[in-house]
Amino acid sequence: MKAVLLVAGLGKRFYPFSHTRSKHMIPVAGRPLLEHTLRELKEAGIEEILLVVNYKREILMDYFEDGSALGLDIQYVKQDFSLGKGTGIATSFAREFVGDDSFLLTYGDLQYDAATIKGILKQYNEENPDALLALLEIDDPSRYGVIELDDSGKAQRIVEKPKPGESDSKLTNVGIYIFKPIIFDAIDNTGLSPRGEIELTDSIQILIDDGRTVIGHDIKDGWWRDIGRASDLLYANKHYFSKIKKKILGTIEPNVHIKGDVFIGENTLVRSGVYIQGPVFIGNDCDIGPNTYLRPNTFIGNRCRVGNACEVKASIIMNGTKISHLSYVGDSVIGENVNFGAATIAANLRLDKKDVEILDNGRRVSTGMRKLGVLCGDNVNVGCNVNLEPGVSVGANTIIGPNIVISEDIEPNSLVYMNQEVLRGFKTVKKREDAPN
Repeated sequence: MKAVLLVAGLGKRFYPFSHTRSKHMIPVAGRPLLEHTLRELKEAGIEEILLVVNYKREILMDYFEDGSALGLDIQYVKQDFSLGKGTGIATSFAREFVGDDSFLLTYGDLQYDAATIKGILKQYNEENPDALLALLEIDDPSRYGVIELDDSGKAQRIVEKPKPGESDSKLTNVGIYIFKPIIFDAIDNTGLSPRGEIELTDSIQILIDDGRTVIGHDIKDGWWRDIGRASDLLYANKHYFSKIKKKILGTIEPNVHIKGDVFIGENTLVRSGVYIQGPVFIGNDCDIGPNTYLRPNTFIGNRCRVGNACEVKASIIMNGTKISHLSYVGDSVIGENVNFGAATIAANLRLDKKDVEILDNGRRVSTGMRKLGVLCGDNVNVGCNVNLEPGVSVGANTIIGPNIVISEDIEPNSLVYMNQEVLRGFKTVKKREDAPN
């Protein structure tokens, strides 16, 4: 069976990382998100792939080329946004690739395992419906669309982002489908949604209303994750770390302690006094330590430097980044070619112990994560003794001066600094009014 992946979007919820790359090319556990997806499809027996691309497509296409390095046959089609927007429009660009065959379609920012895809294929081949929707029951489906099924398992209604009381179903549409080519006729007959887009779920509802056989498949026994926001990268990172095996290719000085599964790349130097608690991945040409503590689920890319007496916990550090001495980075995602000056603190826990919030399309939303540090874009320079508060986002190409607390999101290409007033001479020193006698 052929597969179509929708990877054309801007990825606004992945800012600050999607300022400089397609969100599908953000590295997690040593590989771009999309590569993890493609490898799972390959393991499930799918080798013919169409990528529907647009934003930053050159980076993606240069990386995967024709797919032969992964044992795949990858083709590309550019989504023309002038023809309209929405998942239905994006799917319609696969018409020529699909021909008369059934095909699997997924949204590109989803992560799943091969077992999930195999289960979907098995049910489709057994029942041969016009469409199959992968479903998962979750407690709060308000971010997604829910599917109402009849007693035989056939879909009756799709409710997008249901409001309280609008639907009793908690079966969520997870964005993995198998269609017969009849879906393209339904897309052609689909009107604009309230937000002015051609929605794929509206096209599926047309199939249901026309009496076509549309069934659901529960993926509760597999693994699936919607990487819908930049903070979700840490979930995917942790999952893929379960596959890392211990391998040391670099140089380890005396008195280094390595516990668990740790990968250390070629030409990497780990200096004396470093303590590494796996799973941890360190790429090629890195310099770690001395006296550094790397905690579980930490990914460090190529050409990175983590200096003396630093601590890094459950974070993604991309290529070419330098974390200077006496710094702490917790539960953070740090882009490429970033420089953290000495004593930079990327804090990951609110004082009130509530879940960390991030800015999403102009509003603060809970991540559901008790611990989340900074989301820092590419090419950022941070001065010494800077505190980055939990959940803040720093845009690409930003410069932050020393001795500052960053508690709000910073736009790309910003210059952030603090003016100090210097009081000279003892007569100008201000006395605290509330000081004890």
